[in-house]
Amino acid sequence: MLKVNDALPEFSGLNQDGIEIKSVQFLGKKLVIFFYPKANTPGCTAEACNLSENYLSLKNKGFEILGVSADPIKNQKKFHDKFSFPYDLIADENREICTLFGVWQLKKFMGREFMGIVRTTFLFDENGICTEVIEKVNTKNHSEQILK
Repeated sequence: MLKVNDALPEFSGLNQDGIEIKSVQFLGKKLVIFFYPKANTPGCTAEACNLSENYLSLKNKGFEILGVSADPIKNQKKFHDKFSFPYDLIADENREICTLFGVWQLKKFMGREFMGIVRTTFLFDENGICTEVIEKVNTKNHSEQILK
């Protein structure tokens, strides 16, 4: 998994509207990139809505926000539109971005093992250097974890 002091990996992906988003667009800006397992599930909805509700506070601290999951564009679009998120969601269907960040991992749930996205948030400074990795995401108060 990406660590503090690592550089922002170069990536591109399609957002909820099918528009290409590239990591280089965020150089010169602070970036919050959050990886979530599945759009429109309770934990992911709580996390994304908390970031949306506190969007102005995050923007005032200079942060851009980007969400990433392995959902198809159609699912990202429904999720984005349903809650009117003020930030982009990337559909990483082939899991290339998840793999670059190291969040595509073996998970265990109810005695079953499977590959999936480990909910993780990365903060980057204006130079594209990782300043924090939040692995224990509090979905209901995630913006507080970022703004602390």
